[in-house]
Amino acid sequence: MLLSAVRRALADLPSHPFRAALWKSLGLTALVLVALWFAVETVFASAIAPWLGQFLPEPPAWASGAETLAGWAAGLALAIGLLFLIGPVSAAIAGLFLDDVAAVVERERYPGAPPGREMPLLPALWLSVKFFGVVVLGNLLAFALLLVPGINLVAFFAVNGYLLGREYFEFAAMRYRPEEEAKAMRRRNRATVFAGGAAIALFLAVPILNLLTPLFAAALMVNLHHLVSQREGGLALPRPTA
Repeated sequence: MLLSAVRRALADLPSHPFRAALWKSLGLTALVLVALWFAVETVFASAIAPWLGQFLPEPPAWASGAETLAGWAAGLALAIGLLFLIGPVSAAIAGLFLDDVAAVVERERYPGAPPGREMPLLPALWLSVKFFGVVVLGNLLAFALLLVPGINLVAFFAVNGYLLGREYFEFAAMRYRPEEEAKAMRRRNRATVFAGGAAIALFLAVPILNLLTPLFAAALMVNLHHLVSQREGGLALPRPTA
């Protein structure tokens, strides 16, 4: 079941709707990161640097080169920080397009099934915030455990397999079920969902490829939800929105 869902998700990634969602999310990610760059630079130059200057002695004339070097170092540190944020920010923004991706998978892969219910705006925004937090946690964990040989990979895949599997499976299930039913379904199939989350974590661990993680994860879990539903005896119809 899982291998079938993974194979279908991988086959969908090069499709036009997926590429369109990827370019939209990457474009918005670039805009957000550029805005963050200028915002941090402005705040540092206008508020933080003058405040620090109150506590630092006046540098001698010969130290102007050192000041320039310090400025370059600060810029490099900011660039590294923004590089770290590419994955989490892209995951959060891609969360806004996951319903589009899910609808494509449902229409193309399961034409006989009823269409899922699109998530309202506020829950979609909250979902994006949760995806951002999950990916930040995963990246921080990966970075911290680089220094702990023997358990780093095991812990990385264990934590991310659980977190990513839970969030993305519940997203797919809630297109057809109330939240409590989606959570109950995830608990009944926790081993399968965890294995799917581990496959998503594998994407997250690969630089550049990790930009595709939200799209792959959504496609994988939509497929997995449909396959699990078929095994359990049918697909629940989405409840009408108020």
